[in-house]
Amino acid sequence: MSTKILIIGACGQIGTELTHKLREIYGTENVIASDIRKLNNDVVNSGPFEVVNALDFNQIEHLVEIHQIDEIYLMAALLSATAEKNPAFAWDLNMNSLFHVLNLAKAKKIKKIFWPSSIAVFGPTTPKENTPQYTIMEPSTVYGISKQAGERWCEYYHNIFGVDVRSIRYPGLISWSTPPGGGTTDYAVDIFHKAFSDKTYECFLSSETKMPMMYMDDAIAATIQIMQAPVEQIKIHSSYNLAAMSFTPTEIATEIKKHIPEFTVTYKPDFRQKIADSWPASIDDLQARKDWNWKHKFDLETMTVDMLEHLK
Repeated sequence: MSTKILIIGACGQIGTELTHKLREIYGTENVIASDIRKLNNDVVNSGPFEVVNALDFNQIEHLVEIHQIDEIYLMAALLSATAEKNPAFAWDLNMNSLFHVLNLAKAKKIKKIFWPSSIAVFGPTTPKENTPQYTIMEPSTVYGISKQAGERWCEYYHNIFGVDVRSIRYPGLISWSTPPGGGTTDYAVDIFHKAFSDKTYECFLSSETKMPMMYMDDAIAATIQIMQAPVEQIKIHSSYNLAAMSFTPTEIATEIKKHIPEFTVTYKPDFRQKIADSWPASIDDLQARKDWNWKHKFDLETMTVDMLEHLK
């Protein structure tokens, strides 16, 4: 029997690449992509696609039944910077979409869930460097609050109802194939595009703002790896810390300049600076490396080369 997968939020920054990778592994017909609207893009055109509102339980349940879905990857969310502009909707989307899939698993209609958390669960009182798996979590953004509450609910549904839900706390994610999606770490995507098109970039964070980052290839690999791991290897049912590299806007600009010498950056911090300041500078992900053998492949140097190759 082949695994049948439903991806909710398949047209987003992570969903796009995740859909392609899962289709490669499980076969195109076994991976149903879905999103709130049907765009004319690769995800929609390369395999089965359904329009679904992540807030509509009946729509999701209907898709699960007609496609005989085993696993759901819930990627729909309002990200940090966007969520601050519409807190009530962000809370509604980020929380209720999660309840819908948890309740489907509780009712034994699906077997396994992937739900992403984020470094946004940490706050200004969290230790900045090498943030441990278990630590103070006092998030100061709507996005972070919703992700922290979501972690608690995932653990609760696992402990009380035996739901197999798996999660990782994504750092900032960098991808060449999809545009920035409204996150605070998105400067690290935008900077590459502007280096090519304009040879100059105005950064919305200060030059020395250090944040944990990861190349999208590594994030997709980790997502699939945790879902494929035997159930006994999953020891944490809230969410795993995940790390690859940490850098500042100055450091990424310096790396890009090695390839595009005329590139210049100016700094004009906006409201996102406050969000970035509340997040860790680096993450300790020993637990993920120990439990399910997580290893990252890309560092700042190799990521920069790969990004610029693809954007060419």
